[in-house]
Amino acid sequence: MGGGIFGPTMDLMRSEPMQLVQLIIPIESAYRTISYLGDLGLFQFNDLNAEKSPFQRTYAAQIKRSAEMARKLRFFKEQMTKAGLSPTKSLRSSDVDLDRLEVALGELESELIEINSNNEMLQHTYNELSEYKLVLQKAGELFHTAQSSVAAQQSELEAYNTTEAATDSALLLEQEMTMDPSKQVKLGFISGLVAREKSMAFERILFRATRGNVFLKQSVLENAVVDPVSGDKVEKNVFIVFYSGERAKNKILKLCDGFGANRYPFMEDLNKQFQIISQVSGRLAELKTTLDLGLAHRSNLLQTIGFEFEQWNFLVKKEKSIYHTLNMLNMDVTKKCLVAEGWCPVFATDQIQNGLRRATLDSSSQIGAIFHILQTKDSPPTYFRTNKFTSAFQEIVDAYGVAKYQEANPSVYTIVTFPFLFAVMFGDWGHGICLLLATLYFIFREKKLSSQKLGDITEMAFSGRYVIMMMAIFSIYTGLIYNEFFSVPLELFGPSAYGCRDQSCRDASTAGLVKVRATYPFGLDPKWHGSRSELPFLNSMKMKMSILIGVAQMNLGIIISYFNAKFFGDNINIWYQFVPQIIFLNSLFGYLSLLIIVKWCTGSQADLYHVMIYMFLSPTDDLDDNQLFFGQKFFQILLLLSALAAVPWMLFPKPFLLKKQHEERFQGQSYARLDSSDYPPEIEPHSVSHNHEEFEFSEVFVHQLIHTIEFVLGAVSNTASYLRLWALSLAHSELASVFYDKVLLLAWGYNSIVARSIGLIVFISATVGVLLVMETLSAFLHALRLHWVEFQNKFYVGDGYKFFPFSFASLGEDDE
Repeated sequence: MGGGIFGPTMDLMRSEPMQLVQLIIPIESAYRTISYLGDLGLFQFNDLNAEKSPFQRTYAAQIKRSAEMARKLRFFKEQMTKAGLSPTKSLRSSDVDLDRLEVALGELESELIEINSNNEMLQHTYNELSEYKLVLQKAGELFHTAQSSVAAQQSELEAYNTTEAATDSALLLEQEMTMDPSKQVKLGFISGLVAREKSMAFERILFRATRGNVFLKQSVLENAVVDPVSGDKVEKNVFIVFYSGERAKNKILKLCDGFGANRYPFMEDLNKQFQIISQVSGRLAELKTTLDLGLAHRSNLLQTIGFEFEQWNFLVKKEKSIYHTLNMLNMDVTKKCLVAEGWCPVFATDQIQNGLRRATLDSSSQIGAIFHILQTKDSPPTYFRTNKFTSAFQEIVDAYGVAKYQEANPSVYTIVTFPFLFAVMFGDWGHGICLLLATLYFIFREKKLSSQKLGDITEMAFSGRYVIMMMAIFSIYTGLIYNEFFSVPLELFGPSAYGCRDQSCRDASTAGLVKVRATYPFGLDPKWHGSRSELPFLNSMKMKMSILIGVAQMNLGIIISYFNAKFFGDNINIWYQFVPQIIFLNSLFGYLSLLIIVKWCTGSQADLYHVMIYMFLSPTDDLDDNQLFFGQKFFQILLLLSALAAVPWMLFPKPFLLKKQHEERFQGQSYARLDSSDYPPEIEPHSVSHNHEEFEFSEVFVHQLIHTIEFVLGAVSNTASYLRLWALSLAHSELASVFYDKVLLLAWGYNSIVARSIGLIVFISATVGVLLVMETLSAFLHALRLHWVEFQNKFYVGDGYKFFPFSFASLGEDDE
């Protein structure tokens, strides 16, 4: 099984045959060799310098250089994102010299930083002048009313201070009045803008700090302005504060700084105000023109970068990955060659050797690289060649555990059994068509959608589009068997086999229907729907069907364990694990499945619960009415004894045989395989063949005891677990019936377009939200559990590790 050296067979059943290879590469051709192997994508390098830190490795400087170029590219991408641009995929591919690219990236970064710096300075100046213009306009309106009010208060204070010269309450004039009471007070003022959300707090603290000896006037700006400091749009108020004295001025300045209020000078003279406004407006127009030109230049530069960005980014990632891989290679003692070790598929031998020869020729090396296959006891990585259809099913299996090297791969069977078990629980061909249409949208647009950034849930659905397609197709099939189209039965394959006893059908609900024509050719007869016996009949049919499916799948798992043991030459597992397991399972639940089929075929009224219970409690009693075939009593006793004999058969011989084999190995009496591991001789673990460890019989026996108990109890619990197929199928069918009968038909009973429209909207919403989303997820998870636990635990070890070849194809998927 697997691929030969002449080419791969795309066999999913077992991992491709792998080999450990040593490459001895001359230093002058090392770079090209790694590059060509990366293009090939079929060689997994082992790290031969694991004990060294990244900084101690040979090519640390080159990796640092690549990381610096990657940083510059990330900076360009951030700038493009801020500018609303996206990298353009360039169709042309040209060889770019990395040295020239490094220089070009440095120059572009410097130019872009300079443009950004200039734009920030110009934008800051533009925002400041815009605020200044608003202050000049609004403060001019405030100034005259505020000034007249202050003058009136000042005259009152002067009159008051003339009569009461000794008083201490005139704090606003304390500096000037102590010098010369008759001298006119000179008021100062400060104007600017403060954030509207801080204006009330600013006013209160200003009042407290100056003991009320200021006059504050504010004007609300209708539109938000761009703050020069933060660059964000902020709603602000223009303020003007009148004060007296240097102490008050200092306090006001500190408060302005504390509240982030921007201060701007203001002239009392009207002529000067108009002159300054005119100058500011002219300056703003010039800055606007300059900013537009700067942004246009920046946009052109980013577009130029964007056109080449994907190619540059790939080249830098490729360069970094090559040197990272070279750091995993070991320098030989002559320092003229690099030694590499790694795994590759056997079929890729010729392709790898061709790549090595091409690298030697292209680098003009006089010495060719040496390809040497190593013999090893280490377990190789697991490698399955998948395509876009099978990869999603392989991921379902790998989520449980990666297959051990060359053990049977469950995904071969999962491709069919997983969507089938899902469909058993989701059987409605109307819902199946809806799922199929949704997944066909993903499939037909997969090229476009694969290059887009999708949301988490959409990405999950898109990656599993072929799984959902298979689930939908199988759901249509089981829906036709259940004869349910959004819970409505249809006579697709002919008329019903049942009819009324007379033309009036008055006794149909009491005496029932009679068979008037041949049996309905495919699926469930539509007349069962809505009848009194519908639920008992469907319950019985689906429960028995679930047991049949479960026993069949568990038998499949045990049979696969036989092929695993045969493939690895493990006779102990064949005779003392596979044989007793198949006997035990089929003596009990295989027999139950046989009884179900016989009862269906004969129409017998036998009680299968009674048969199975008394098969254990009193196997020698007569069966009476529960006898389904001749010799059933003797057959049951034989099966019961076989099941009882299978338990010690599983438990006792295997540990003793393993002990005997261990003793024979180290006495030199036998070269046969000595343990029950599933490793073939050529990949047997190193420790087994070289370390003479003591055989822990008690440990092996306890392990076998646990395994036996787990299988015996699991045979019962796993069979019961398959009854979830019946339960979820019934739940899905009943929910669909409730939505149809109690929502759609109920709304259709009203002679009103509004009521019918509301009913239709509620029905569609419930169908999509509950049946097509929640029920799909529920059935998916239950099918997943049946595969992981009930099916795979019969044969699947799943303790291997994946084959991760060095490949440039995966670089585009990894965002640094």
